[in-house]
Amino acid sequence: MADDSLTDIYGNRIGVACRCHSDLCREVTVSGPKLSLRSVLVYTCGVWLLAYAAFCCTEVDHESLLIIGSLGVQLSSSYASGRECTSFIEMSKIKDVVINEAVYMHRVIYYLCILIKDPADPHAVSSVLPLFQSSKPRLKCLIEVYKTCQEILAQS
Repeated sequence: MADDSLTDIYGNRIGVACRCHSDLCREVTVSGPKLSLRSVLVYTCGVWLLAYAAFCCTEVDHESLLIIGSLGVQLSSSYASGRECTSFIEMSKIKDVVINEAVYMHRVIYYLCILIKDPADPHAVSSVLPLFQSSKPRLKCLIEVYKTCQEILAQS
């Protein structure tokens, strides 16, 4: 008794085999679909590709800050996957560029940020935009970038 047209509740083919040991003893074996090496490889490769894609899409390769005195500041982030995100802030909206500090756990972390003017009150700050969030450079590097920014801001 072997029938290859039987299916399980999901529609997958199953096999049924009946083995007669004696008149009073029979063994019925129901076997599900076999797990092939091909399907194992496909699933494994799929998981690895998804993990790699998740890593590449979120890993920032480099960040850049382009300051043009008369126009504004362009912020760019390039990801390992090749994707790029770019934003531009007009010079008229920038109040200042400062080095700020934050306490994180038991450490003090320094970061460079742009202070955005409040449209209603030009002397107030409406928001703070942190720079180099992924690369997290140390204070020595931030001071060099800060000096460069201040030189250009002073000219405009």
